[in-house]
Amino acid sequence: MEKRPNILLFVADQMRCDSLSHMGNPASKTPNLDSLLEDGVSFANAYCQNPVCVPSRCSFLTGRYPHTTGHRTMHFLQEPQEPNILRTMKDQGYEVIWIGRNDVIPADRAKTEYCDEFYSGGDFENHRDDAGLKFAPGPKVSCERPECMDQDDRYSFYIGKMDKEQAGSTFDWNCVKSALDYLDRKKEKNDGRPFFLYITLSFPHPPYGCEEPWFSSIPREGLPPRRIDVEKLEGKPSMLRGIRSKQNLTGWSEEQYNELRAVYLGMVERFDHQFGMVKDKLKEHGFYDDTSIFVFSDHGDYTGDYGITEKVQNCFEDPISNVPLLVKPASMFPVKPGKSQALAELLDLPATWADMAGFSLDYTQFGKSLLDAVAGNPVHKEAVFCEGGRIHGEVQAMEGGHGPQSPYWPRLSTQCLEGPEHTKAAMVRMGQYKYVKRLYEQDEFYDLEKDPMELDNRIGEPEYQQQIQAMAMRLLRFYMETGDTVPNRKDPR
Repeated sequence: MEKRPNILLFVADQMRCDSLSHMGNPASKTPNLDSLLEDGVSFANAYCQNPVCVPSRCSFLTGRYPHTTGHRTMHFLQEPQEPNILRTMKDQGYEVIWIGRNDVIPADRAKTEYCDEFYSGGDFENHRDDAGLKFAPGPKVSCERPECMDQDDRYSFYIGKMDKEQAGSTFDWNCVKSALDYLDRKKEKNDGRPFFLYITLSFPHPPYGCEEPWFSSIPREGLPPRRIDVEKLEGKPSMLRGIRSKQNLTGWSEEQYNELRAVYLGMVERFDHQFGMVKDKLKEHGFYDDTSIFVFSDHGDYTGDYGITEKVQNCFEDPISNVPLLVKPASMFPVKPGKSQALAELLDLPATWADMAGFSLDYTQFGKSLLDAVAGNPVHKEAVFCEGGRIHGEVQAMEGGHGPQSPYWPRLSTQCLEGPEHTKAAMVRMGQYKYVKRLYEQDEFYDLEKDPMELDNRIGEPEYQQQIQAMAMRLLRFYMETGDTVPNRKDPR
């Protein structure tokens, strides 16, 4: 390959696939992301490999599943010897620029071996996530609607309308400014070195709040149906029921849920706007055609579905496991623009980036390049996986320490129980079917064609037993293939 493409990643935190307009959400406003389908592909069936930040990021930056190296908690980040695509791209001669979220490299280790430049996004104290850090939500302000929820209900994560001046200096805006500044400098430098620009924002991660015009932009009427509350369903895991019993949302009206859901979509719209700013800068400087663009999220968000907010570590309903994945390849690569129904995993990304850059990864990994799927192949993988949880007694994975004053208390206190709530589970999706194997409680099986909202656990129905057994065997093969890796070295004996 005479010329290597630039590669740009624009990463959301906690964005659902169905929050995008082109995925059929009638209330969503994502014109900049939708426009990528003119010369790129949006994967409707892309899945993260764990539904919380750290394990997912450790997976999509390596091509390894969370269980392969034990990344199943928010508090175990990468070891120095572990592979990381950022370091690999730098070693391959790319100028690697890392802007925003970390959740991969421990805070006491330098990032110099992983990138040429790192921008943290400035003061991050007003929007920390649950990685053992203090949660400090924004100002308590009225949503200016009589049906709005009580602003003191911390477990809802709702904060509503943010002050415009305060919001203008928050983390994501600082990240976008850093990205635009870098592209300006890169154009002026004109050194011919390809860039790998990793921009990883915080929106639409809770708390659910944003400034105008996005706060009021999404109509509170016309939202897609919400998945019914978990206590009305049979066969759902105890983790969901435990959180539901503590989040204090059982008395909420649909108007209250719609207020929260509309604000979440407003946060998605702001993310779309910020992506548009970066896309316009690429075009302004003549980088767009030579740049492969990837937009995706580390995991999703329940946003009121099943009567809960936020996410969990060991459940796999589509709101938290099915994520946006949009790929606009550089013009040197063939593409069949539009939506793809092919099953894909975030774990496929490192192999794709290496394929585009013209080299092979020098360590064992389990991803598959997406280039054929981008070019129009309707089949990418026969099965995709998501996993999480712990065994009994694995106290280091409980993530306790948050008292009732924390909005994360409903989930984290449930994680500390020694019932089946926080225990191991793994999902496999094949075609229209999704199977979840649970170590200490009832398994799950859903026919997504007949039951797209995953309301009816059909694990015991005779008509599906052959399919269930086939998927259970596929899960066994998955663990045999990916259970560990041998380091790429030979030690003296």
